[in-house]
Amino acid sequence: MTKEIYDSMAMKRALTRITYEIIEKNKGIDKLVLVGIKTRGVYLAKRIAARLQQLEGANIPVGELDISLYRDDRQVGSEPIVKTEQLGIDINDKHVILVDDVLFTGRTIRAALDALMDQGRPKKINLAVLVDRGHRELPIRADFVGKNIPTSLEEEIAVYVEEIDNKDGIELKKTK
Repeated sequence: MTKEIYDSMAMKRALTRITYEIIEKNKGIDKLVLVGIKTRGVYLAKRIAARLQQLEGANIPVGELDISLYRDDRQVGSEPIVKTEQLGIDINDKHVILVDDVLFTGRTIRAALDALMDQGRPKKINLAVLVDRGHRELPIRADFVGKNIPTSLEEEIAVYVEEIDNKDGIELKKTK
């Protein structure tokens, strides 16, 4: 069973709300950079940056973070390889907004924090997610949330972005 939770307009409104909250919480956009977690977090970060450009008239750098080698569920015995300068932007002494599509257990964000710290030393890191579905296993919470969607462990959230999925939206799916 699949149920649409958000359509493209609702997603756009949620990202606009997150953008305004970022501006308000930071009292502007000075020294701000966005870092999207591959894959969908990158596209969401680019959309937020575009909205910041419209609202504040400034180009905000957007980096792409691949956390696959930092995950705690990778094959036993495989050592992570640190990718130097994978972001393509300087995060030293910057305010980083880490962007992802869905916050679930918190393990992806933990891996992203490890990967970020290998790239430099940000002054501050905040987390923006389109969906927070609960079920945290680590003490991690988002600073900016588009939508809280409580789920059971037998459900999953699927986020679709036009850039790679040919549609925008959020669906709730039963897995069992």
